[in-house]
Amino acid sequence: MVSALNVIDVSRVTPSDSPEPFTLSLTFFDLLWYKLHPVQRVIFYRLADATRPFFDSVIVPNLKSSLSSSLSHYLPLAGKLVWDSLDKKPSLKYSQNDAVSFTVAESNAEFSLLTGNKPFPTTELYPLVPELQVSDESASAVSFQVTLFPNQGFCIGVTAHHAVLDGKTTTMFLKFWANTCKRQQDQTVNASVSQDLIPIYDRTVIKAPGDIETKIMNQLSSFFKMVSGGKEPENPRSLKILPSQELSPDVVRFTLDLTREDIQTLRERLKRESSASSSPKELRLSTFVVTFSYAFTCLVRARGGDPNRPVGYGFAVDCRSLLDPPVPSNYFGNCVSASLGMPLTAETFMGEEGFLSAARMVSDSVDGLDETVALKLPEIMGAFMSSLPPGAQLLSVAGSTRFGVYELDFGWGKPQRVVIVSIDQGEAISMAEGRDGNGGVEIGFSLKKHEMESLIDLLHQGLKNEKLIDASFPWKIFSGYSRSSVDMHKGNISFSNIAEDVFYKVVPAQREKEEDEDKKDQGLSSFDTGSLGLLIWRHWVQGAQ
Repeated sequence: MVSALNVIDVSRVTPSDSPEPFTLSLTFFDLLWYKLHPVQRVIFYRLADATRPFFDSVIVPNLKSSLSSSLSHYLPLAGKLVWDSLDKKPSLKYSQNDAVSFTVAESNAEFSLLTGNKPFPTTELYPLVPELQVSDESASAVSFQVTLFPNQGFCIGVTAHHAVLDGKTTTMFLKFWANTCKRQQDQTVNASVSQDLIPIYDRTVIKAPGDIETKIMNQLSSFFKMVSGGKEPENPRSLKILPSQELSPDVVRFTLDLTREDIQTLRERLKRESSASSSPKELRLSTFVVTFSYAFTCLVRARGGDPNRPVGYGFAVDCRSLLDPPVPSNYFGNCVSASLGMPLTAETFMGEEGFLSAARMVSDSVDGLDETVALKLPEIMGAFMSSLPPGAQLLSVAGSTRFGVYELDFGWGKPQRVVIVSIDQGEAISMAEGRDGNGGVEIGFSLKKHEMESLIDLLHQGLKNEKLIDASFPWKIFSGYSRSSVDMHKGNISFSNIAEDVFYKVVPAQREKEEDEDKKDQGLSSFDTGSLGLLIWRHWVQGAQ
């Protein structure tokens, strides 16, 4: 049965203070996104007390009032993108009485299905995200929707314009809002908010060559002409979003919850395969490299087909810490570039060493990142538009395990599930930290049903390999664990049921090394709609057909 949505109310929420008009220029990082698909998230909260009276009298009023207070610190979100006739590029303007759209709704969808680990139709998610108000003349920065699932919980849907904010800034605002809402209910209004959540709007912290904006705008102009069939746009200053790809009705969603132990299983497997190979180079086996490489390999194998077909990958890089001088972590706006692996062939990843091959490539991509990655955006855009043939399978990643989305407690507990809906607009996966906070990773997939069935089998098969160490290690490391938890066979110890922290007692130096690699990779995968190149490539293919 297709679920139904009842819209209860649509209102406007203004900042609690009414400051003077405010204009924020767009940097070259922002300009990349001004006509591309917005970012859509849904944050689910399980709450058995979520009755309609409680929803109407407690949840909605608290969310709206705390949103109003939060917008006073994030004024650009209440404003609009505009492109004045005398300006060379769009800008973000806030005027008095500007507001965000706030929709209140009720759904009869099955909450446990949307937040569980079984595949479900991705069309179930779209009623839960609000539309972004966009026209030729202006575009809203963000819109919100809160939806009740009676006696099950509620969700907060967020649609954000990517020219205004990246994933880091989005989650920074959501944390500010959640913190404000929770303090409001706890009556701790005077408690201070972390300075890390107070945005910095100073555009002078972005240092770039003077011609980079011109290069990007020229490339975008060529791209827009290309997707229009070679015709010049009727209105070159139009802020309308490019048309979205029509979603197939048989596309389903699936979330893989990788535990810390699962990730270590994959890491150990790569170590064994790498040590047995002829390559002397040591792999960078951070959590991101391991999990992204694993997802990429399984996706290529799930599609199957011609082994010579073209494939590729791309992931985003937060440039805040890479630029010289570094950009403050609480900078408001986009500050991301990309790293690419293309063009490749499917055959490389379909064989026995496919996972290892993927890990080598992603490891090399990460090792090659430096302060120049931000200034290479024009070249990256050109590479995507010229290097990938139509029909290529290109994987990108949305979200990040470093955003801390499961810290978003508005006063009713941490989220049950956080979903990035907009990965449907391309062959992207989503990534987030595990909900339990114990070092796991969530990976979200969106595929046609038959392909998803193959993918799920491959994902689970790849996790069956057990982690083994020599049995001569002293038994005292297993203090506190029953002997039945340890499977002795052929001189080896299987850790299939033993907490991973026991394993790390044996190799603390190795754990320290892996954690250091994770810290170095903390800025990866922060584009929310997949990589820029994926979106450009998708529109390019559509225009070329």
